[in-house]
Amino acid sequence: MAKPGLLEQPETVTETRLAKPWNVIVHNDPITLMSYVTMVIQKLFGYDFMKAYRMMMEVHNAGRAIVWTGAREEAELYVQKLHSHQLRATMESTGA
Repeated sequence: MAKPGLLEQPETVTETRLAKPWNVIVHNDPITLMSYVTMVIQKLFGYDFMKAYRMMMEVHNAGRAIVWTGAREEAELYVQKLHSHQLRATMESTGA
């Protein structure tokens, strides 16, 4: 019971939510060699050759491929790194 003359503080409810993941997307362009795209994907993400090759082929055939999914800050960094290697890249929220 509250002491007379003191106002009761409303109960504070806190909610913890996980941040939504973000996709890093590499887009096709007519200039960059497929072998170079494969090498950059291997170098930046640490994927083996076959995984990087499959992603590059998806970029080539579908026009784009999701190459990484995770936290927004890391996604922004990966997009910058891809740009520094002259690749077209964007990021988008997974909406999850």
